[in-house]
Amino acid sequence: MIAPHLPGRLGDPDRTLATDPRSDPRMLAVMLPLGMSERTPPQPVTIDSPLEAIHEFNTMAEAGFEMMFSMTSGDLGPVVGVERTIEVIRGIDGNDITLYIHRPEGTSGPMPGVLHLHGGGMSILEASGSGYQRWRDQLAATGMVVCGVEFRNASGKLGPHPFPAGLNDCTSALLWFADQRERLGVSKIVVSGESGGGNLTLATTLQAKRNGQLHAIDGVYAQCPYISGVYEAPLPELTSLFENDGYFLSCEQMGVMAMLYDPTRESATNPLAWPYHASADDLAGLPPHVISVNELDPLRDEGLAYYRKLAAAGVPVAARTVNGTCHAGDCLFEAAMPEVFHATIRDIKSFADSL
Repeated sequence: MIAPHLPGRLGDPDRTLATDPRSDPRMLAVMLPLGMSERTPPQPVTIDSPLEAIHEFNTMAEAGFEMMFSMTSGDLGPVVGVERTIEVIRGIDGNDITLYIHRPEGTSGPMPGVLHLHGGGMSILEASGSGYQRWRDQLAATGMVVCGVEFRNASGKLGPHPFPAGLNDCTSALLWFADQRERLGVSKIVVSGESGGGNLTLATTLQAKRNGQLHAIDGVYAQCPYISGVYEAPLPELTSLFENDGYFLSCEQMGVMAMLYDPTRESATNPLAWPYHASADDLAGLPPHVISVNELDPLRDEGLAYYRKLAAAGVPVAARTVNGTCHAGDCLFEAAMPEVFHATIRDIKSFADSL
C-alpha cells in the first residue's frame, strides 16, 4: 500500500535511497554507480547460520567496506599540518592495544583531545583503515589531539572477541589518554565515534560512571549510534527501523552483527552492551553530550531516543540531524559533500571548545 504523505518505506514499501526525495543528490551521485543506493540485498547468512559461515562472510564484508570507503573518498590530497605517532599499551584484560595519535604539527598544547572509536558494528573494520586515518587527521587539523583506538572486534580480522572485549579496550585507552594529558598537551577529553563506535562511545561513558572514572571524560559526541540491539524484532517506537530499512543498512544485517557482539543474548538489555536500555539512574550525572544522527538512517530514532533519555535525566545534551544523508553519510562522502563532512568536523571541535 502506498501512502505518499509518509516518509521512506512507510509511504512506499518499494522506496529506496535512489527514489527517496529526501536523499541529497550529491550523495546519490556517488552511491548510484556503486549500487549502494538500491535496497540492501538479502544476506547469504542469517542469525541461524553456522557461526563459522557468519565470520567468513563478515571478513569478506569488511574488505568490501574498506574498498567502498576508498572509492567514495575520491581523489583527495593528504591533510596537511598533522603529525602521527603510534603507542602500544597494555589493556585491562592483559592484551596489547594499538593507539594512533594525531596532532597539529609543531604544537605542544594545551588543546582539546578526542578519543576516537571507529564504526563497524563493534564487529568489523579497523582504526588503521584509510578512512578513519583521514577522519582523525581532519579532526587534528582543527587544533586537537586525536587518539584512535584499535579495539578488538567481535568478527573480521580483529575478531572474534564478543562483548565486553572491545568495550574494555576502549576503557583502557580512555584511562591511558587521561593519564597522559599533560605529556600530550591535552586540556580536556571528548569521547567520540560513529555507528558501532557511537555505541562504544556511550558505553565507555556508562562504564566510566560505574567504575568511578568519569573524571577522565569532559564530553561525549556520539554519531549515528547503533545502540538498541533489537533488529530482529524492531520496537514500534523506533520508527526509522521501518522507515529506512534497507537504506545502506538493513535490520537483517544489523541483527547478525548484534548476535556476533552478544552471542548468548545474556546482555540484550545490558546498557554497557546496548546503551539504549540505560535507565535514568545510569544516565544521571554524566558529562555533556551531543547525539548526531542521519535523516535516512535506520538507526536515527534510537539515537534520538537516547538524546531524550539524557535530557530527562538532567544531562546537558544537544541533538542534531544531518538531513539528506544515509547512515554516517556526513563521514563517508567528503569528496562529494565537503560542506556536510566539514560541518560535522567543525561541530565536534566547537563542542570540545565549549567544555
